[in-house]
Amino acid sequence: MSLDLRRAIALACLVGASMTTAADADEIVVASGAIGTDLVELAAQFDAFTEQSGHTVKLVSMPASTSEQFGQYRLWLAARNPDVDIYRTDVIWAPQLARHFVDLKEPLADVIPNHFPAIIESQMVEGRLVAAPMYTDAPALYYRKDLLEKHGKKPPETWDELTAIAVEIQEKERAEGQSQLWGFLFQGAAYEGLTCDALEWIVSSGGGKIVEEDGSISVNNPQAAAALTRAQSWIGSISPGGTLAYKEEDTRGVWQAGNAVFMRNWPYAYALGNGTDSPIRGKFDVTTLPVGAEGQSSAATLGGWNLAVSEYSEHRQAAIELVRYMTGEEAQKYRAIQNSRLPTLMSLYEDAEIAEKQPLIPRWQEVFLNAVPRPSAATKGSYNEMSSEFWTAVNNTLAGRGTAEENLKRLEARLTRLKRDGWK
Repeated sequence: MSLDLRRAIALACLVGASMTTAADADEIVVASGAIGTDLVELAAQFDAFTEQSGHTVKLVSMPASTSEQFGQYRLWLAARNPDVDIYRTDVIWAPQLARHFVDLKEPLADVIPNHFPAIIESQMVEGRLVAAPMYTDAPALYYRKDLLEKHGKKPPETWDELTAIAVEIQEKERAEGQSQLWGFLFQGAAYEGLTCDALEWIVSSGGGKIVEEDGSISVNNPQAAAALTRAQSWIGSISPGGTLAYKEEDTRGVWQAGNAVFMRNWPYAYALGNGTDSPIRGKFDVTTLPVGAEGQSSAATLGGWNLAVSEYSEHRQAAIELVRYMTGEEAQKYRAIQNSRLPTLMSLYEDAEIAEKQPLIPRWQEVFLNAVPRPSAATKGSYNEMSSEFWTAVNNTLAGRGTAEENLKRLEARLTRLKRDGWK
């Protein structure tokens, strides 16, 4: 461990004027989902925190599905469960769970200005900072640069170009014996990840944001229907039929085995794809997601993960110390280098070591700063129900259970009933 890391942890663990002693050390319980090597990363950082603070940390591993995580969190918090001190939260959950979390604005006042203001703002609810950012997220289009160069292609700028290139390279490579190769991988299962993917298709095609900032329901329109119809055409053609059940790790598994030309995924897959044991190491690159047509803007869904301290924690001060460390500079730098996680601290985008080891990160600052947020602020406590209705309609369309037009019309009616006289 570096001297700077030891100093940062030591400073983060000071309470008043003295360090925690063995007599008053706490066990802090953290609930977190995982993707890729998250659990290994968290365990290493918890051990470093324990070494300096004296507090121990216990990890409660949650399901990989963010939808399942949220459901369990809501049950525990509604029961005022004191057994979990810290929850790792998705960027969209702040409005829905805010009343259960400690306001971190005062305890972290000295470090809040170090983060990108928009990221801090995303976790503010009625003037309270309900969660502190660990890292932000915005997806990329991964592409096999070796295959594109072989077939004389450039990275696609539109979804139609992606489709045409994927078809051509898939057919030619299969004819040469690469029978397992697919053109394009994405997350098509009926869960929150599909909301992210489909929001990108629709926004980049000029079809609105499902629910607009003023709360109006906009999803039932010709541009949105055309975007979903295009995506449905990929299933069984350039995307495997199993896409209807694919989540992030399913797509990464196929991609990293060398069996795809393109993939939509989050930045964590960049570090794993370039791992020493990866068959595609050095063979791929990333670019921004395509647009629906010339003149439209690329749309990347804003993601990111945060740490929130439970109002019902019996170890509140120790929990805040851990949050301060896990969202601080050394922890974020470790995460960036090890797993290509996008830092929320402005200074790290000028860090030479990060730029050398994970060149995606400095390239992606502009992407996440212009990323499209899901309509959680507009739909308030109804977001998860709204998103569930949306991803169900999209999954039905991908599976051929009704046309995009039919499913969007039904979706509009369902969302109108959910909204009633206003989102709550």
